[in-house]
Amino acid sequence: MNDPNVKAQLASYRQSIDNIDAALVHMLAERFRCTKEVGVLKAKYNLPPADPAREEYQIERLRQLAKAANLDPDFAEKFLNFVIKEVIRHHEQIAADHAEQSAAAR
Repeated sequence: MNDPNVKAQLASYRQSIDNIDAALVHMLAERFRCTKEVGVLKAKYNLPPADPAREEYQIERLRQLAKAANLDPDFAEKFLNFVIKEVIRHHEQIAADHAEQSAAAR
């Protein structure tokens, strides 16, 4: 692999991958910031941490988007299921923290 063109192409692809990874991290951070606020609202109004109908909608929508982008929809679903589990875990923690704060305030 002494061909400078191949090395340049490889470096270019790797730079793009690095940029995409950075964008993904920032998008996930924003997604979790928004879902944290949803968790706060759910805790405040005593709503359940999970919303199966919403989750089903999200999964179906992501599967359609994945197909349209020529991405394996099963992979996309597994990724979203991981995100959903993390969101629910955070919502449960927010609800528990809110319950503790409410009890302490009484």
